[in-house]
Amino acid sequence: MVDQQITDFYAEFAEADRLRLTASGRLEFLRTQELIRPLLPAAPARILDVGGGPGTHARWLAEDGHEVHLIDPVPKHLEQAATYAHCTTEAGDARALTAPDDSYDVVLLLGPLYHLTSRADRVRALAEAVRVARPGGLIAAAGISRYSLLQDYTVHAELTPELLHGEVAGVLDHGSYDGSRGFTVAHFHTSDELLDEAMAAGLTTVRVLGIEGPGWAYLRAAERTAGTPLHDSPLLTGAIETARLADRHHAVTDASAHLLLTGRAGT
Repeated sequence: MVDQQITDFYAEFAEADRLRLTASGRLEFLRTQELIRPLLPAAPARILDVGGGPGTHARWLAEDGHEVHLIDPVPKHLEQAATYAHCTTEAGDARALTAPDDSYDVVLLLGPLYHLTSRADRVRALAEAVRVARPGGLIAAAGISRYSLLQDYTVHAELTPELLHGEVAGVLDHGSYDGSRGFTVAHFHTSDELLDEAMAAGLTTVRVLGIEGPGWAYLRAAERTAGTPLHDSPLLTGAIETARLADRHHAVTDASAHLLLTGRAGT
């Protein structure tokens, strides 16, 4: 069963707007698209979008000519995805997929992993992706960087001694976030931890890149200071270029807000 706190949070939160209406959201969306699209097989591929939310990524995949089936535990998201992305939908759990073995060319988990707070559940979800993917099929999964909370609070001048030595130190030490400030319970990954979980689940040819790059927090700070969306600003273009440069340097991978794991199902 999906944690009730998580489903309750998304029943109220406007996830459909998150990647469209802010500069940091657009950065996450454009870079996710940029990193995944070159790895996809030629259309029409069968794609399973696990935890696909309101269909933000399913839409562009369908527009590219792919056949997309979206799974999510939140009824509101399923309704939105069916209308917005024009994909098929199913209520479900990343840890127990109903799809048969070897049935999809691509499996995406761009939301579930950070909502699974135990390592066993995250490995189980990744293993389910391996199971339903065809041999050699692409698997792409996102995680929230363990260091993102520290960066976010710092650039917004909210890092009080109490937060630093309490909430932030706890996340840095073990990755567990209690959902106390505007989010829900979650696990924040390091890139090495995400790689380890992927290997344990049986993925091959694994790689982890930072999605937004190291400039995302400054973009968020600029947007907050301006008091208006900056999704058409040159600052967004600069952040994308910075992220592309950072792809070549593993030392700054964890400076992104989100991490993208890519790998293949075993042959």
